[in-house]
Amino acid sequence: MEELVMKPRFRRVCIFCGSSTGKRDCYRDAAIELAQELVAKKMDLVYGGGSIGLMGLVSQAVHRGGGNVLGIIPRTLMSKELTGETVGEVKPVADMHQRKAEMARHSDCFIALPGGYGTLEELLEVITWAQLGIHDKPVGLLNVDGYYNYLLTFIDKAVDDGFIEPSQRNIIVSATTAKELVKKLEEYVPVHDGVIAKASWEIEQQQPPQPQQVGFSAAPLQTEVAL
Repeated sequence: MEELVMKPRFRRVCIFCGSSTGKRDCYRDAAIELAQELVAKKMDLVYGGGSIGLMGLVSQAVHRGGGNVLGIIPRTLMSKELTGETVGEVKPVADMHQRKAEMARHSDCFIALPGGYGTLEELLEVITWAQLGIHDKPVGLLNVDGYYNYLLTFIDKAVDDGFIEPSQRNIIVSATTAKELVKKLEEYVPVHDGVIAKASWEIEQQQPPQPQQVGFSAAPLQTEVAL
């Protein structure tokens, strides 16, 4: 009798994390633990490329475990002196904006490990896209040893003071361990109260920019963005 193997809900997971490993072992341990969980679940990795910091630890651990790795990196940062060597498949892009769009397009969900300004910016952007209804992919926060406690407290304050809808607080899924976080992400049910209807992100990205016209138009603004 053949053993029943459950297919993972997600094929590719996008991970945002620091280009530094931080000063504490728990951050490095969490990065490797998350990579091992992805390998165990047969989920592939999408990340920002390179081999430095937590980004390097995650990508190398997934690659060693037999998982597929897609590193998306701007051409100006591809120098090994800047970011190290990217393992797996490398997709060069023009700039940071295209990098984020491609990372999102190739992923089924998002996870943020500890990191700095760049990690926070990437995390908040995909949360905002979910808030607007541009995508309904789960967004996870690996809150290693309380690293993101103050961020979660800020978000709760924004909800209390009326800047974030209570239903949209649930966009962020957080946990203290990789196994618990992946389980929560697999159980995530999207909040469908966004203000922008999902359309075709890929088509929008492939269309050449249209020349700007001076003056006002009576035609309604149409936003065609979806992941």
